[in-house]
Amino acid sequence: MALMAAKGEITPMPDAAIFSDVGAEPQSVYDYLDWLENELPFPVYRVMEKDGLLVDLEKGISGKRCSNPPLFTKSSEGKKGMLMRTCTVDFKIRPINRKAKEIVGWKGRKPKQVECMMWIGISKDEIQRMKESREPWIEHRFPLIDMDMRRDQCVKWMVDNGYPKPPRSACWFCPYHSNKEWRRLRDEEPEEFAKAIELDKRIRDGVYTVENQLFLHVDRVPLDEVDLRSSEEKGQRSFDFMSECDGMCGV
Repeated sequence: MALMAAKGEITPMPDAAIFSDVGAEPQSVYDYLDWLENELPFPVYRVMEKDGLLVDLEKGISGKRCSNPPLFTKSSEGKKGMLMRTCTVDFKIRPINRKAKEIVGWKGRKPKQVECMMWIGISKDEIQRMKESREPWIEHRFPLIDMDMRRDQCVKWMVDNGYPKPPRSACWFCPYHSNKEWRRLRDEEPEEFAKAIELDKRIRDGVYTVENQLFLHVDRVPLDEVDLRSSEEKGQRSFDFMSECDGMCGV
């Protein structure tokens, strides 16, 4: 979306782009962002809420109040559940809106009229994520959906225009990962996958889990014990099942 704007295929030219860094993106995403910043005629502001989501999650592990990722739960009786997700609002939306307020340049009370047109790069695959802004001074726009573009079409546009294929932006420990994404992380970014395995163990060892056990994977077993084989590897039909929450992460 940013590169389309830079080429004049989406107008008007943005004043800026904002990347909300939760502190848990794969290194490939940070490397790509470094490259992207040099390709755009407008600035990219990187923002972070406090010290990032991982530092906040450590509070939860030690028994303190923290922002919840959507961790899967299992009680001693085997009842399954899921923590209510608050990390997106706390570590994505809030710091983005704060920076947008700074860019707009107003102080004091919030204006009642629209001061900021905020583009959000959601493709048609995730049309269910379209939401109106809760802030009266921000109006959301979804250019890729307006252009009827899906994720594979976005990738094709990148390749056709000579740009490197972008990595997927998502926390390396996100419980919304499908098995396909967990396999990709394991095979292509093993350092991040190893960190996810360690974090998965720690959220069960800490005070966080007084009543229920917590897991990163939808199967609610330790991540290093999950069968991540594809359907073909299991000798089944040639398609991969998504987890119950795949594709919902991100802003």
